[in-house]
Amino acid sequence: MNIQHMLVVIDPNSEDDQPDLRRAENLVAHFSGARITLFLCDYNAALDGGILFDSKGLEQARESLIAHHSQRLEKMARPLRQQGVSVDIQAVWGKRLDRHVLRAVQEHKPDLVLKTTHHRSALKRLLLTNSDWQLIRHCEAPLWLVKRADGEMTDICASVDPLHEADKPAALDLKLIAIARSLSESVKSRMHIAHCYNPLPRTLAFDASIVVDYDSYASEIRKRHGEALETLANENDIAPSSRHLLTGYPEEAIPEFIEKQGISLLVMGAISRSRIDTALLGHTAERLLDDCPCDVLVIKPEGFVDPSKPTD
Repeated sequence: MNIQHMLVVIDPNSEDDQPDLRRAENLVAHFSGARITLFLCDYNAALDGGILFDSKGLEQARESLIAHHSQRLEKMARPLRQQGVSVDIQAVWGKRLDRHVLRAVQEHKPDLVLKTTHHRSALKRLLLTNSDWQLIRHCEAPLWLVKRADGEMTDICASVDPLHEADKPAALDLKLIAIARSLSESVKSRMHIAHCYNPLPRTLAFDASIVVDYDSYASEIRKRHGEALETLANENDIAPSSRHLLTGYPEEAIPEFIEKQGISLLVMGAISRSRIDTALLGHTAERLLDDCPCDVLVIKPEGFVDPSKPTD
């Protein structure tokens, strides 16, 4: 993965902590000549009078707010520029963050988009927002969702599906492995691949032959998935110690594996087949991404085009 331009989405509501910017600073040290665009989008309902109530005063107030944010971005850019990093800034007014980020992606054509996930709920869990999900579905550039920005990345893992049971094209697995390998070489971390499968639970085995010999059925399923993973790993020169076959519900098994293995970044694929269809639909995927205790890099198949390109 050759990162030469990063678009960093700045949170207008956070005065100090910007984890995605810290991650970008970490990455730029490993990619010589990479430049950064700091992008901020803000909206305040009090300054949006609507068609019937808009006024010159509201327009000036919005312009003043954006000017204030531009000054903030310049302040953030200054230390990076002093280190020789090329940094551009862009602050805009808008109600739909995801729409404006997608417009910025079309305008700037970055190699990577970085965005911080946010604490939500009384438990202060790091959960994906609706804007995160819209970007997962529609962002054409690789999308790096930052959950932990402290420290160096020590282990990078590609989540693969060698039997393509999630309707992922085979080429996407190869792309995920290539990106995970390239990143791990650039930041000098360990690279892994993991595949999670979930056999039919014994309590749901209604077929008489499965009920009678459930252990043989479960063993055969594991063998089939294990062989597929081994074939994919062998074809891509993955060390035996870096191949991980996980059993169970993905939204439970993968976060547990990440925590135990100390994974810093999970590289995942997302597919979208039509304007109506969306990527990574369903409760399982939502729980997996929400509960994943590390950064997540979302990759689209080659040739992916946003099925709902934003319009002015």
